[in-house]
Amino acid sequence: MLRLLAILGLLILPWALAQRLVVAQGTDPTTLDAPLATDSPSATVVTHISETLFELTPEGKIVPHLAEGYSFADGGRTLTIRLRRGITFHDGTPFNAEAVKFNLERLVSRELASPFAFLLSELERVEVVDSHTVRLRLKNPFAPLLAHLTHSSTAMQSPTAIARLGAQYRDNPVGTGPYRFQAWQKGQFVDLVRNENYWGPKPAIPQVRFIPVPEGTTRVALVETGQAHVAVRIPPQDIARLQANRAVQVVRTPSLRTIYIYFNTQRPPFNDVRVRQALNYAVNREEILQFILGGIGRISDAPIAPGIFGYTPVGRYEYNPQRAQELLRQAGVSTPLRVTLHCPTGRYFQDIQVCEAIQGQLRRVGVEASIQTMEWGAYLQETQRPLKENRIQMAMLGWGTVTGDADYGLYPLFHSSQWAPGFNRAFYKNPEVDKLLAQARISTLPQGRLSLYKEAMTRIWQDAPWIFLHSEVQVTAIRQEVQGFLVHPTERYLAYRASFR
Repeated sequence: MLRLLAILGLLILPWALAQRLVVAQGTDPTTLDAPLATDSPSATVVTHISETLFELTPEGKIVPHLAEGYSFADGGRTLTIRLRRGITFHDGTPFNAEAVKFNLERLVSRELASPFAFLLSELERVEVVDSHTVRLRLKNPFAPLLAHLTHSSTAMQSPTAIARLGAQYRDNPVGTGPYRFQAWQKGQFVDLVRNENYWGPKPAIPQVRFIPVPEGTTRVALVETGQAHVAVRIPPQDIARLQANRAVQVVRTPSLRTIYIYFNTQRPPFNDVRVRQALNYAVNREEILQFILGGIGRISDAPIAPGIFGYTPVGRYEYNPQRAQELLRQAGVSTPLRVTLHCPTGRYFQDIQVCEAIQGQLRRVGVEASIQTMEWGAYLQETQRPLKENRIQMAMLGWGTVTGDADYGLYPLFHSSQWAPGFNRAFYKNPEVDKLLAQARISTLPQGRLSLYKEAMTRIWQDAPWIFLHSEVQVTAIRQEVQGFLVHPTERYLAYRASFR
């Protein structure tokens, strides 16, 4: 209750005075520097401020954005991009070919150490052809290149601001987007104001505020009372009541996000594939889907979700506690096996509730899982520690394949070159999978890529570096006085096309 009252104190007066759209997210951003924003709540805010050369439409089509046109040459090893003219960053710095070169080179630089550098790992150099033309020279043909250039980590940011602010830039972003950064009071709100000099259609709403509200019931209360206009990840038990409320619309949107619990595969007991498979058989996904998620979601049958290029079903771990106990015995595990399960609160749909259900299911096969949770930013820091420093045994995370291409859903999570502090936090390693994923990146034939991904996913499924859980469906509550607010399948909540009725 105290948390709710504190939030209301932040909302009532400002919104009444200034046509401000308020979006209740589950967690605060961790950074607003695009190449370092590794989570969706951060990327959502970044997307309003900084823009990419290309964008992925809600229908899954890649279209030019800050780019005006492009062409490939040299067997796919050269990409020439023509840029829109007359665009400036929010600080007045021109958007031009030099700015693009600066941003792309910064993304892959060792100094920045962005975990998204893999997106452009085949980049050899960036050439400035003229003021508004750049040429990307690649080491090899790189099939997912255009898809990767839709990713928010490749967004264009002011070189002037980055040079001037240094490490402080992460809290003071400067882009070309429809909104300008105004203020970030960490743990309370991020405020954006309309960019009056925006090159495209100007947003109808002058101000947007993002607030972190981990508790689903509190997010619902805020949107019901009109203190927030948008609330993400509505708990299943509240959906029917909200649907009966004429002041609120409930929007369901397909998602490209897969939810999983990963194991540290390099340390006992999870360095034994039989133990990892045992815990997969011990989890009753149907029970979780029906009683925890309210039927909202889809049980995983591959490491990536449907709707992504490269997806194909490769199997199911059906609920079989007897098989789980048999595998634990074969692995020589003495029960009760005591482990620690890390779980976020408010980041994913019913996340802590899912972890608690799994805790009970594991207990039935002799595994005592102690749940540990922490603030989202600290949680990410803890999970991304390198192997020598990493003490996590198993932890819940989600991954949205926001480029629409399987490379993004598989390479960073399962290739051994991407061990934490990259995104392969399971420290999974299979040389055959490495070869398949690397080959799929440079294959120029779509059918060949599909075949490679199917084989790679089949091996990953058998190796069970994760407890494969489900893919999400986004359930969002939006006040009826708001129209045009976009809930993107990539889990971006976009206000720049919205207006008040």
